[in-house]
Order: sequence, then structure tokens, then C-alpha cells
Amino acid sequence: MTALRVGLVILPSDRWREARRQWEWADDVGFATAWTYDHIRWGGMPDGPWHAAVPVLAAAAAVTRRIRLGTLVATPNFRHPVTLAREVLALDDLSEGRFDLGIGPGSEGPDATALGHEPWSVTERMDRFEEFLLMIRPVLDGTASTRTTMAGRYYACAEAPSTPGALQEAPFPLTVAAGGQRGVRLAVAHGQQWVTIGPTGPGPRDPADMAAIVGRQCALVARACAEAGRAPQSLRKVLLWTPVEPVLTSVSQFDELAAPYVALGFDQFVLHHPAQTGPYRGDLSVFEEIAARHA
Repeated sequence: MTALRVGLVILPSDRWREARRQWEWADDVGFATAWTYDHIRWGGMPDGPWHAAVPVLAAAAAVTRRIRLGTLVATPNFRHPVTLAREVLALDDLSEGRFDLGIGPGSEGPDATALGHEPWSVTERMDRFEEFLLMIRPVLDGTASTRTTMAGRYYACAEAPSTPGALQEAPFPLTVAAGGQRGVRLAVAHGQQWVTIGPTGPGPRDPADMAAIVGRQCALVARACAEAGRAPQSLRKVLLWTPVEPVLTSVSQFDELAAPYVALGFDQFVLHHPAQTGPYRGDLSVFEEIAARHA
């Protein structure tokens, strides 16, 4: 059984003088990964402070040494695949090859209307996401001499460069968010990791119900891998734990929450920083012990 790694989301909500300590702490105490959300306005704190993900991750790359960094997740809601790819290549370089691109189709939250258009239908959102993945991959995986020209229904590029090329070997690590059948197939086709939050709609997120839903999603992943001729173990599984309750107060409580996902074969369980501006709370010393035990 693969050992469970533990990651951390650090919301881009605090001034850098405080946020810097949060990223350094995550690196020092042994978390495997540190992610941030990529939004213009986050539905979980719609009127609160919020910084752009890419410059925050660039700053985090400069003050950390070993922890992997990433987005959970970038979406087509306000991004173009070529400009995002160019930013990712820079982040890969700044982090010395420690960057994971988390990417998903997005939702009808605040980002969907931030650029002045109506939210896309679910079908259009998934169509755009599939085209987005097809275009971003050759730019990320290209060499210094690569130029990508493509024209799709929603996105186009002409002679888009990959220079200077990623430090990480191709395929560049994509962590693809998916909860339904079509999204899971895209994760299997394009991802090195699959990430889920369990139920994707509104409503309570009871731990038992979440585990049951994630179990059904894992069955979709297994089926999609079989249809694609892909070994299931080649797609790592990431669980992003989004409920604000229960508040973590002990390592044994974490072990109880994580146990169903370990049994389902998840490689990584991602928590939220417990002491920053935002809705998440917890005991820092407990988080340090969790990170140390899973380092």
C-alpha cells in the first residue's frame, strides 16, 4: 500500500509579511505539498481579502526549499491555455522543478462572471476544459525550440513557444479535478494525478457521505482506466478535504478521517492551513505532528 502523503492549502488571503511565514512553516514541518486556490473571487470568502495565485506561488517558491507547490485548481473561467502554460513554465523554473499544475473545469461561482460573460452551461464548460487540456499539454511538454499552433472551437494559438522548456521531464505533472464521468475520463487521459473534493454540489458535507461518494468516483476512475488501457496505479489520487467541520484537534481524529481514503488507495490527503484569514481553524501543533508522521 502506498504511504499517505499530507498536503496543505494556504489560501492567498493574507498579506505577504504573514503569508511568507505560513509557506515557510509548511515547508519546515514536513508537509509534502502546499497548494493555493486560483480565483479572482472565492465563493468561500466572497467579500474577504484575496490575492492572485501566480505571484503568491512565485513568492512561495523563493522562500521554500523542498515542498512541492501547486494550484488547486486553475480553470478556464478566466484563463487561456497558452498564457497559463507560460506562467506555469516560469513557476516550474522558480521552484526548481517543484511545481504541480492543478487544473479543473471550474464552476458557476464568482469566477464564472468575473470577465463579464454569463456562466457557461455544464456542457460548454466541459467542452472548453477538454480543449484547454489539449492545448496546454504541448506547450508545457515542449522544448526550447517547440512552437504550438492549434485552432479549436473556443481557443486558438499560433506559434506559441515552450521556451525555455520545463525543468521537469515530460509529461508535465497535471493534477486534474473531476467528480463526474466525463471529467474522470479527462483526468485519466491527461493527468498524472486525479483530485476530488467528493460531492460537487451545495449541501452538507458529512464525512460518511463524502467517503461513499468518493468511493463511487473511484469506481468511475477504475472503469475509465480500463477503457483507456491505463494501469490504475499510474494515476495518483488526491483528496482535497474542504469541510470546515470537524475542526482537527488530534492526530487520531485525522487518522479516522483519512482511513476511508487510504483504503480507497489515495496517495495524498490535503488539509487547509489552520491559522490564517478564512474559515478554516485547527491546532497548529496537531498539524505539525500530522505532517511529521507522514513525511
